[in-house]
Amino acid sequence: MSRRLSPRARKSWIVVHVVVSVGWLALMLCLLTLGATALTTDDADTLRTAYRAMGMLGDALIVPLSLLTLLSGVVLSLGTPWGLFRHYWVATKFWLTLAATAASVFALTARLHDAVHAVARHPTGSIAAMHLGVIRYNTVIVPSVALLLYLSIVVLSVFKPWGRRATDDRVRVGCR
Repeated sequence: MSRRLSPRARKSWIVVHVVVSVGWLALMLCLLTLGATALTTDDADTLRTAYRAMGMLGDALIVPLSLLTLLSGVVLSLGTPWGLFRHYWVATKFWLTLAATAASVFALTARLHDAVHAVARHPTGSIAAMHLGVIRYNTVIVPSVALLLYLSIVVLSVFKPWGRRATDDRVRVGCR
């Protein structure tokens, strides 16, 4: 039998979960804005500044926001009647958040580092001289996909579709 969170602990974890989740969503909006600015600018200094800012934001915020979102969601699901795998929408949120965390920590940070390294190799000169290739598109596509994923998770949280899963008495993970 798993333990339920006290009302005070549950509310505290909800605050943590909402704050870090909204922060993660806001981070993607910032990265998308900077990536779109870098994609559409003709000014090399603006592009360099945008990519450096993306790198700083990513290095400082991606890991803590994504991991805290995942952790707080798991704590809430295991410490409340919702359970981690009792309802389809909670299980779907878990798997989507786990995938988003892995993609953010590994793929997104790698794309941001590619952009930062590309402009570091060319501290002066024009955009054409930087030979950025797909980097300019990746810094828009990756945050856009992440935003769509996070918005899907928000929709699941609000509408709670699909109802309860049929449970098997032999396998009860996070159900009580």
